[in-house]
Amino acid sequence: MARILNTLVFAACLVLAGAPAAHAQEVALAGVLGSKALMVVGGGAPRAVAAGESYGGVTLISVNSEGAVVEANGQRHTLRLGTPVSVGGSGKGRRVVLTPNSQGHFMREGQINGKGTTFMIDTGASVVAIGQPDAERMGLDFRKGPQVGVRTANGTAQGWRVKLNSVRLGDIEIFGVEAVVTPQAMPFVLLGNSFLSDLQMTRNAQQMVLEKR
Repeated sequence: MARILNTLVFAACLVLAGAPAAHAQEVALAGVLGSKALMVVGGGAPRAVAAGESYGGVTLISVNSEGAVVEANGQRHTLRLGTPVSVGGSGKGRRVVLTPNSQGHFMREGQINGKGTTFMIDTGASVVAIGQPDAERMGLDFRKGPQVGVRTANGTAQGWRVKLNSVRLGDIEIFGVEAVVTPQAMPFVLLGNSFLSDLQMTRNAQQMVLEKR
């Protein structure tokens, strides 16, 4: 048992749409056992799954000490240490529940124009803010957008205003979202009020609940 516990190098959570059902289901990656992932699907018993094997409609593509890649319903998703992921379903969901990380920030994996990214909820930001490297990775044609001044740690710099086709957090998807691309890299995407204004927010010390209006 001690040997198994020593191999549990990370824990992450992913909400995916199960193959036979239209509803999302929970998939938890509890750790790594050698070359296998210890997965829990839909609250069932943990199972060691090797790359290429499926459990509960979720296929493990690859796994290493940094995280894992899984596939469900034809979509691939990356699980990262300490950052829960909520995806899948129809994109017509109305409610997402977030819990703070150890620093008190509300973080969650999501998608911009179908490309995966890490969000941090920022109610003080007027728009979604994306670092230039992430914008380039997502294929955003931001340089054609109007330039705007953005505040950085080194003062004011020139960024670009863009409109995102879609922003998805959990099973909630909003279309036509205003954003700013900053010239410097950022560790995550700030999910500002150009997205949050379409949602009803309830917050306490333990969780944040976002509901589509």
